[in-house]
Amino acid sequence: MWLGEVLHIKGIPIPYGAPNAAAHVERFMGSLKRECLNHFIFLSEDHLRRTVSTYVNYYNGARPHQGIEGIPECGPGLPRVSRPAIEDGSIKFVAHPVLGGLHHDYRLAA
Repeated sequence: MWLGEVLHIKGIPIPYGAPNAAAHVERFMGSLKRECLNHFIFLSEDHLRRTVSTYVNYYNGARPHQGIEGIPECGPGLPRVSRPAIEDGSIKFVAHPVLGGLHHDYRLAA
């Protein structure tokens, strides 16, 4: 069964002669396969949905990238923190495992 059928995604054809028309989608699907799907054996459709949903939340909110100026959000609905002020020369982080430890979400320690 194709992933699009499981997630009920309907595609539109890419225009002929325009391979970069879906570059963002191709980039995300490649990241999804390499960083998530290749590491699991899925036992049900629900397992696939939960895994992909968790990865999408990690991909959009926890991963440092240019779209969020390298600073992830503090949590659901909370604003991003600014760069931490260094008082004693050290910054403490806490690692939260994502997808059973396949990835980690690093946050500032309280």
